[in-house]
Amino acid sequence: MKSNIKKWLAAASLALAPLMAGASEAGVHLDSAPLKLRDPEALQRGAQTFVNYCLSCHGAVSMRFNRLRDLGLSEEQIKANLMFTAEKVGEPMRVAMTAADGKVWFGATPPDLSVIARARGADWLYTYLRTFYRDESRPTGWNNLVFDKVGMPHVLWELQGQQVPVYKTVKNHDGKAEQHIESLRLATPGLLTRVEGDGTADQSEYDARVADLVSYLVYMGEPARVSREQIGYAVLLFLLFVLVPISYFLKKEYWRDLH
Repeated sequence: MKSNIKKWLAAASLALAPLMAGASEAGVHLDSAPLKLRDPEALQRGAQTFVNYCLSCHGAVSMRFNRLRDLGLSEEQIKANLMFTAEKVGEPMRVAMTAADGKVWFGATPPDLSVIARARGADWLYTYLRTFYRDESRPTGWNNLVFDKVGMPHVLWELQGQQVPVYKTVKNHDGKAEQHIESLRLATPGLLTRVEGDGTADQSEYDARVADLVSYLVYMGEPARVSREQIGYAVLLFLLFVLVPISYFLKKEYWRDLH
């Protein structure tokens, strides 16, 4: 009996391990990602950002370039503007960098991003791409609030600019003072950000670009999501307004002579 309990507890701990790992990253508040899955133009902008800034290191082998036709793009537009790592429009989105080079440069091969949105979640990605900050102690010179000691550099820094941490002093459980990051400050604006006269940062344009990119990553993880949801709504409406009334009147007709 005790051995069975131990086996059950061991299995439960293994099952909860991913949740506990996610909880360790949950100390940072995740902003809600404003997804635009029904906006073809936003998804096109997201695809363009993905190809220009992500595809040099990260592949997406489960996604083929010709699926971008579902976003309203022609094959000519895809070939002219988005195909930099393939020759045929039916090829998958392969990474331009080799796995060996990635391991040498970053310490580990950058992961494939085909289903990264399903693995991490849209809110995590949206917050992650907006919370890089300068950290000279890191090999790349960058760190991240959501993913501490991240090996990936801030590939969108030209768009966002450079953020620096603002620290606050807090006491730990032993009463010792420690420095914790309270917020991030935009020290150097980028192409899509600016610092107002009162010192506040306006990153709304950059946030919108990140939202487009995250929307595309969510779409790429499940291209049929919108169609599936539309079919689901249609089925529910059919059940509610067609099948339920028919069933009700059939029931009344069937039981009419018994009442």
